[in-house]
Amino acid sequence: MNHVGIGYDVHRLVEGRKLILGGVDLHYEKGLEGHSDADVLMHAVCDAIFGALGEGDIGRFFPNSDPRWHNAPSKVFLHEAARLVELRGGRIVNVDATVVAQAPKIGPHVPAMKSNLSQALGLNPQRIGVKATTNEGLGFLGRGEGIAALAVASVELPQ
Repeated sequence: MNHVGIGYDVHRLVEGRKLILGGVDLHYEKGLEGHSDADVLMHAVCDAIFGALGEGDIGRFFPNSDPRWHNAPSKVFLHEAARLVELRGGRIVNVDATVVAQAPKIGPHVPAMKSNLSQALGLNPQRIGVKATTNEGLGFLGRGEGIAALAVASVELPQ
């Protein structure tokens, strides 16, 4: 049986942090504020997989009150999501995600992001879509105050 989950994450851009998206350091003037590396792309994908499993969000598994996850790389979270799918006898069919950022340009980094997601999930990169868009200058995303990501995951589970 095929299950679908959606995920969303957003973090504020701040001085003094690295900007990590899809496991790639974008070497930007600001980074995303958060307890872990604040990788909104990986967090949204994680939530999509947890959603397909009928579970809670990433905070249920990796609470920001737990010091173990302070500055943790988000690929750790994706490994756990993939492990839970496997424990249930399932497989991730595909993942599709969109990053919403006014800046920096995401397009040149998409191949590396797909590769990192592929490795973390044990999934063929051809089954992963990563896209980017701006918010057309509207709202906090359009003003460059933060970055968001949306994701959908399809997971095949036994009945």
